[in-house]
Amino acid sequence: MKKLIILLFIPLASYGQINKQDLNLPFSDISEYPTEFSQANIVTRMIEGLGFRYYWASKSLSQKDLEYKSSEGARSTLDIIKHIYSLTNMISSSFKNQAYNFSDVNYNYKELREKTLLNLKYIHEQLKSNPDFSKLKIRFERGGNMMEFPFWNQINGPIADALWHCGQVVMNRRASGNPLQSGVNVFIGKTSGLE
Repeated sequence: MKKLIILLFIPLASYGQINKQDLNLPFSDISEYPTEFSQANIVTRMIEGLGFRYYWASKSLSQKDLEYKSSEGARSTLDIIKHIYSLTNMISSSFKNQAYNFSDVNYNYKELREKTLLNLKYIHEQLKSNPDFSKLKIRFERGGNMMEFPFWNQINGPIADALWHCGQVVMNRRASGNPLQSGVNVFIGKTSGLE
């Protein structure tokens, strides 16, 4: 009987640990918003929306979900999550005044999820403290040439792209048999009793 109780307790304890870790991650709820409109508040809200969608799209994925591909030539869900992480690195590089470095990502699912959400939190905080977008540039090297673009390209580039890919994660998890948890309301930015 003791063995049975221990065997039942271990998964429950692990589940509780996972939920505690999730509670420390940002963007599970974005129902509060500023009372005034400004360029910084609008872009900040876009990052909050991305963070909220990513938080729930990437939550509780199984190995089967991570390996799922919609077709032979498509990216796996894990590859999409790696790409979203890279996009958040590209966005955050503007606030660090660094050129973005296109490099391979070698983190596991849990690390990628946490690092992506923390990148988005960093971007969110920087947007609040640095509302002068004219000084923020995207810089990266391609084909031996250093390229530089204004912050506008962050909006239609990596921010919009990351939103697009969050939708792919949701689609893939649905196709692999693990749909997004019911109660996630992206319109109001909160959930009904999921955590």
